Amino acid sequence: MKTYISMLRGINVGNQNKIPVVELKRLFQALNFASVETYIQSGNLVFDSDNQDAAYVTNLIESQIEQAYGTKIAVFVRDAADFRRILSTNPFLAGRSESPSFLHVTFLYSIPRQSQWEQVKIPGGSSGDEFFSGVQEVFLFCPTGYGRTKLNNSFFERKLGMPATTRNWNTVQALYKMAAER
Repeated sequence: MKTYISMLRGINVGNQNKIPVVELKRLFQALNFASVETYIQSGNLVFDSDNQDAAYVTNLIESQIEQAYGTKIAVFVRDAADFRRILSTNPFLAGRSESPSFLHVTFLYSIPRQSQWEQVKIPGGSSGDEFFSGVQEVFLFCPTGYGRTKLNNSFFERKLGMPATTRNWNTVQALYKMAAER
């Protein structure tokens, strides 16, 4: 069995894409995933699967959600090793003393090509916001808060041409802890 962490983009935010967490958990269990646990109401799940192929697992979940709810939702699936790497390589914590409350990770749907990264420049008026590209994620420092940054999901989706979803540093740590404690 392999432990995965999945994050769904844009569910249970506002009045769109409402998927009750209990139903989402049942959907994952119906896909024969084991030890399914949810974390808060915004589409974060930790689960085990016999399948070792994260791309296959992603497609399976997306297809099932579309079939069950009639809406296409981007699903971001990572394993515990990915989260461990993210936690240990955050450039805002290496040699800097930034408050974790201003740190976020934007998860990308696929690994961007260098030509895609060349399109990403910090927009004017970003109030000290910074980012560093990772492997399949972006590390963010938003000193005035994520709600005020121009470096949001829509920005990275436009510049990189792929879906993105962001989690705050506490959520990233909590999801890894859930996965690591199995």
